[in-house]
Amino acid sequence: MADRLPLRGLALAALLFWGTAAATAPLTIRTGESWAFSISNGQPVKAHRVEASAKPARGQITARVSAMAGTTMTLTNATGTAFTYRAELIGASGKAASRTCSLPATAQPVLEYWPQKASAVRIGEFRATKGAGACPQNR
Repeated sequence: MADRLPLRGLALAALLFWGTAAATAPLTIRTGESWAFSISNGQPVKAHRVEASAKPARGQITARVSAMAGTTMTLTNATGTAFTYRAELIGASGKAASRTCSLPATAQPVLEYWPQKASAVRIGEFRATKGAGACPQNR
């Protein structure tokens, strides 16, 4: 029995590790939805739907996706940290086009635009940066 104890501990540690890794994944925001979330290990966590007019709480980001002359995503960053992140535009067919974007540390709304209509935008892979700006054209 004593020989099995270290294996049980290892198995428990592995489950906790993979359970945590699985919990941090990109966030898919469907057109017409608004979400607030925090960042952990480069991914959105504690994500929850909010009203379109909601301002982010300290340490959070809000994101809203709308169908306005294509697809528009509005982000507001109240974390105090500038980020680069990956945005994937998911079309009606399910195909995705991705690009790397940047989100300044200011709490002012930032608008990202795609001329294509999409059913959703998936965002993730947030990395702290010193730069500021917007998404370049689709890659």
